[in-house]
Amino acid sequence: MAYTTIDDPAIYFNTKLYTGTGSSLANTGVGFQPDLTWIKGRSGATEHVLTDSVRGVTKELSSNDDGAEETVAQGLTAFGSDGFTVGTDGSYNTSSATYAAWNWKGGTTSGIATNGSTTITPSAYSFNQTAGFSTLAYTGNQTSGAKLAHGLGVKPDMVITKSTAAASGWGVYHKSLGATYGMLLNTTAAKDDDATAWNDVEPDTVNITLGSSINTNKTGTCVGYAFAEKQGYSKFSSYVGNGNADGKFIYLGFRPAFIMWKGTASTQNWMLVDNKRDVSNLSNGLNDVAFPNSSQVPNDGETFLDVLSNGFKIRTTEAGVNSSGEVHIYMAFAENPFVTSTGVPVCAR
Repeated sequence: MAYTTIDDPAIYFNTKLYTGTGSSLANTGVGFQPDLTWIKGRSGATEHVLTDSVRGVTKELSSNDDGAEETVAQGLTAFGSDGFTVGTDGSYNTSSATYAAWNWKGGTTSGIATNGSTTITPSAYSFNQTAGFSTLAYTGNQTSGAKLAHGLGVKPDMVITKSTAAASGWGVYHKSLGATYGMLLNTTAAKDDDATAWNDVEPDTVNITLGSSINTNKTGTCVGYAFAEKQGYSKFSSYVGNGNADGKFIYLGFRPAFIMWKGTASTQNWMLVDNKRDVSNLSNGLNDVAFPNSSQVPNDGETFLDVLSNGFKIRTTEAGVNSSGEVHIYMAFAENPFVTSTGVPVCAR
């Protein structure tokens, strides 16, 4: 078996940086037509805004709050073959303001697999089994044990859900915590032993099991994003902090282009870094940290970690990054694999 089946991760995930113009702006250079675009202002305290091809353009959810979906006519107005277009709304395109957009590719919009256990078939979806990513629009029923088809063909390693019709939290399943625990992307809260989140049942190769929580299965329209690990392209795992500035090295098997993480036992922010906003290393580390649960301006005032050809190295004692003895979960996507599909090592930049 080849080390990886994805030699060019940028055809499935890519970060696009842009400067607002205050008028309709087509952002190209993403490298594919996105199915999920997550935008955050870098120079201002703007909301995190998520738009996907399944719910449709101008449909906005914010990871930093629990509000229902909004229609923002001047938000993300179009997905194109090489990017996306934004209107004049301030969370997307204020003149001279800077923004980061994180983009994922789906693509398959018919033929989702179900089985005799499936009780919720998504009303619309876009999945990519090669990259291990799916977006699911579904109707929740607040029934414990509901089974939602996800389309990945393998067990998801991380799932994020949100009611689109009403206020709810952003429910998070992560394989390192298991289905016994739930977390919320929109808050600083620690993990919660909550059977109503995932019904204490692990997802399988066809279905995600939902509990009765409004954060995962609220009656009415909902959206879910499901991810499955792909060697050399993505990783969903955890590390235990040591509280030392000479922190742990976390092996990924690739040079990361995107890392999002959170301490699971403490009330700390979710944190997110990428390879486009801050490319310095060693003495400066990856500093430009966004906080998915907060609209605050990304913080570039401290060294957090070094990005390496096969993972990342913690360089801080900061709580929420390297709290001693605390389990920190993470999701990461590759800039390039450590070894290509033909067995060729890829050197650090």
